[in-house]
Amino acid sequence: MTTVHERVADPRTTRGRRRPRPSPAGPLLALLWAGAAGVLALWWTDTRSVVGLTGWLTDAGRMAGLLCGYACAVLVALMARVPLLERRVGSDRVARWHAMAGRYTICLLVAHVTLILFGYAAQDGTGIVHETLSVVFDYPDMLKATIGTVILFAVGITSARAARRRISHEFWYYVHLLTYVAVFLAFFHQLALGSDFVGNAAARFAWYTLYLGTAGLVVWFRLLAPVRLNRRHRLRVESVHRESPGVFSIVVGGERLDELDAQAGQFFRWRFLADGLRWTSTPYSLSAPPRPDRMRITVKALGDHSAAVGMLRPGTRVWAEGPYGSLTADRSTSSKALLIAGGVGITPLRALFETLPGRVTLLYRARTAEDLALGGELEDIARWRGARVLYALNAADGTRPRLTAGSLREAVPDIAEHDVYLCGPPAMARDLYGELRTAGVPDRRINHESFEL
Repeated sequence: MTTVHERVADPRTTRGRRRPRPSPAGPLLALLWAGAAGVLALWWTDTRSVVGLTGWLTDAGRMAGLLCGYACAVLVALMARVPLLERRVGSDRVARWHAMAGRYTICLLVAHVTLILFGYAAQDGTGIVHETLSVVFDYPDMLKATIGTVILFAVGITSARAARRRISHEFWYYVHLLTYVAVFLAFFHQLALGSDFVGNAAARFAWYTLYLGTAGLVVWFRLLAPVRLNRRHRLRVESVHRESPGVFSIVVGGERLDELDAQAGQFFRWRFLADGLRWTSTPYSLSAPPRPDRMRITVKALGDHSAAVGMLRPGTRVWAEGPYGSLTADRSTSSKALLIAGGVGITPLRALFETLPGRVTLLYRARTAEDLALGGELEDIARWRGARVLYALNAADGTRPRLTAGSLREAVPDIAEHDVYLCGPPAMARDLYGELRTAGVPDRRINHESFEL
């Protein structure tokens, strides 16, 4: 690592520090688990006794079905891009919750289908194939529910890590949207066949409230709010600038952009209305503090879509959703901060480097000096605010420097007193998290946002 600049922090940047707002993650998780407990309580109060193998199979299937129905609503709510979640909890953390809820949903769905079918078959004294055909084609709303089940399995398969590596992001995205269709198709059989809802008006009201409330979140935040944003702000590409080999900055202009209340460190989901790009929405971070009339993103050509973004022409219309992300100054708890960027993960940290109050050190990990996107701007900011920029580059033979607890403490001796903002490839972030903890940085001061779609 080489030190480019090292000065005393500019006192102008230390004023106006706000006490960080507590994350609502804990209370929200508690609320979700309380909802699951309420679902189990519904089954408990509606079940007088469980007798024999048939009873155990069907009641276990009922329980799994109730929890699966609840998990479906949670799964969709986590897809709704609610600002409280996306900006206060963090988009990457919400994505992890969504992935976990998806795994729970598929497991509960398998358990529900298997246990119910075997329980019914044992009760009727028939084979499993005959019972399955009877349930699918003779029971009310079961054909629709079966189609919804098949769709959910398809979503689950394409979301598995092994499958994601083999399919395009666009294909995965549009298959994922079928979750809405699957949940809609499966909803009605729950009320028509669920013994916990038949004759229980309070339970039916609660279930309708849960699903209609979830649908309202989706309609408002994924449909109406983006339409309002783009009609009001009328975004267009102003200019495109080459920053380094394969890296381009796109300046997007618009009207009254200060009303978006975007912050340095956040990102938008961008859809550029140009040939080959209009059907794909991709998250890119702001690479400079937003201004009332323009915003800037910086994109590295890592695939067909990101390469095409660098070829955009001025005047191209832009459809955006956001702002999202919680990697902002609101997380700051100390007057000292260490920003660690890997590759194009520099984009949100470059904006924070300019605006974050206090004494700031930026550590930028890249392969070569040519890969240091926005390097000139970083040095200008360092001179202006008296901050430090440290580079960790590969050696001449390609050997990567190890960022260990020892090397981090050597570069920043009082690192344990710093807030750390970390953005880069997932593997790098995982390794650095462990090294930072070993170096004495408390968990609460390590702020990370995954640099992964």
